[in-house]
Amino acid sequence: MSTTIDGTTILVTGATRGIGQALVTEALSRGAARVYAGARQPYTHPDARVTVLALDITDEEQIRAAAAQVESLDILINNAGFFQFDDLNDREALERHLSVNLFGTYDVIQAFLPRLIASRGAIVNNVSIAALAPIPVTPAYSLSKAAAFSLTQSLRMLLAGQGVRVHAALIGPVDTDMVRDLDIPKTPPQSVARDILDAVAKGEEDIFPDPFSAAFAEAWQAGPDKTLERQNAALLQAQ
Repeated sequence: MSTTIDGTTILVTGATRGIGQALVTEALSRGAARVYAGARQPYTHPDARVTVLALDITDEEQIRAAAAQVESLDILINNAGFFQFDDLNDREALERHLSVNLFGTYDVIQAFLPRLIASRGAIVNNVSIAALAPIPVTPAYSLSKAAAFSLTQSLRMLLAGQGVRVHAALIGPVDTDMVRDLDIPKTPPQSVARDILDAVAKGEEDIFPDPFSAAFAEAWQAGPDKTLERQNAALLQAQ
C-alpha cells in the first residue's frame, strides 16, 4: 500500500538538524498540510504549516503532552536517535543507546498509535544499516538499532490488520553531526529524505535510501531473513 504525502499530517522526531530537518523540508515541499517537528530544544520555523513540539523521546511526560497536542496524524517518522563511540565495556553507554533508539521509539509509537490507527496511517523508523551488522566503533548503537529493527518488523506484522503500515529506513552514512568524525563517504541528508519519502509513497517496507545501503537492498529482499519475516507474517494473517 502506498502513502501520499500531499495533504497529510506528519510528525518527525529529532527535527532540528540533519536527516530530521531534511525530512521536515521535504515533507513541506511535497504538500504536507501540517508537520509537527519534535525537538528537545525550542526553535521557530518560518513555514506556518510547521508546529514545533517539545519532545525529548526519553521523557514520558513530554511524550504525553505532545500526543495531547496532535489531534490527527497520518505519518509518524521516528528519526531521533543517539550515537556514541563505545566498546561495550560501559553498561551505562549501552543503556543510553537503548533508552533512546529502542525504548524512546517504542514509547512515541504507543503514544501516537491511536491516531495512526484512526487514519490508517504509517510509521517510519530510522533504524540504520547498522541494524543488519554491527559497526565496530559503536557496537552499543548497532545493538540498539538491531533491536529497533526487530521492533519495526514486529509492529509491521501486528498492525497490518489495523491498516497501519510500518517502514524501516536502513540508512547508511549520512553527512550529519552524528558521524562527523568518521572518515568515510557520506550522503547528503536532503537526498536521504527524498528517497525515504519516495519509498514511503511507493509502499516499500524496507527502505535503503542512499548509495551505501542501496548496495544491499536486492540481496536483503531476496534473502532468508526477509523470507522468514514474510512467512511469520503469513502465520498471523492466517489466524
